[in-house]
Amino acid sequence: MPTLKARAKINWTLDILGRREDGYHRMDMLMSTVELSDELALEPSDTLTLQVAGSAELSGADNLVLKAARALQQETGCTLGASFRLTKHAPIGAGMGGGSADAAAALWGLNRLWQLGLDETALESIALRVGADVPFLLKGGFARVGGIGEAIVQLPPCATIPLVLVQPCQALSTREVFTAFDRLAHVAHPDTDAAQQALLKGDLHTLARVAGNVLQQAGEAKRPQIAEAVAALEACGAACAQMTGSGSAVFGAFTQPSAALHAWQTLHKRWHKCWITQTATEGISEISD
Repeated sequence: MPTLKARAKINWTLDILGRREDGYHRMDMLMSTVELSDELALEPSDTLTLQVAGSAELSGADNLVLKAARALQQETGCTLGASFRLTKHAPIGAGMGGGSADAAAALWGLNRLWQLGLDETALESIALRVGADVPFLLKGGFARVGGIGEAIVQLPPCATIPLVLVQPCQALSTREVFTAFDRLAHVAHPDTDAAQQALLKGDLHTLARVAGNVLQQAGEAKRPQIAEAVAALEACGAACAQMTGSGSAVFGAFTQPSAALHAWQTLHKRWHKCWITQTATEGISEISD
């Protein structure tokens, strides 16, 4: 079976509307997949095994790829196995959904490898049990996502937006950031409706005024380098720059590819974990031979 491209994501907005009775936060987010992606190869096998290139510690049973495979087995009663080889490119603990994208690729690929014939709705239901970002990353593109990740409204494709990504510090724990957010006295909420319209119009300057991530304040308190990286992206000409997800990665959106390239050439000298990429219209796809 061909190797799959598992695209990461960014949050243009991340707002928290409250908490449910079960303790989960109710979200309202605008998200796009990006071309920065991991690669997942699948082959038939009698058991489920995973090898992560260059990272034995990520190959354990708690990896979301294996969690997704087990969830698919449980849902369908399938007893087949698979051998996975994962090559990581997206940063870890960055708020970019890298692990969730890998899980989405596992579900997508196993549905074909095992000839299960599950439709998109069935796969998304299983995906939500694996992780909140997994259903969106199955679809990819540009979407408004609510609830805990299950309410996905696919939006018309945006114009391709050049991006520079920086992970300026150690990974952040999602739970740690949400706990810190819950203790904030004041929160500046994004205008998600206005941000959606700005993105559909390709108006990044308006986007910069109305976008936002309510977790960024909590993330910066834990990792001051996040604020430094946002400021550096803005100084390099980013029309809009902010933290994505629960951090610790930040992104800058640029109006021209040449401006993004210049910023990347400057910033990767300061931060080793620095990437140039762009928005994408897909989540999972095959890599041609």
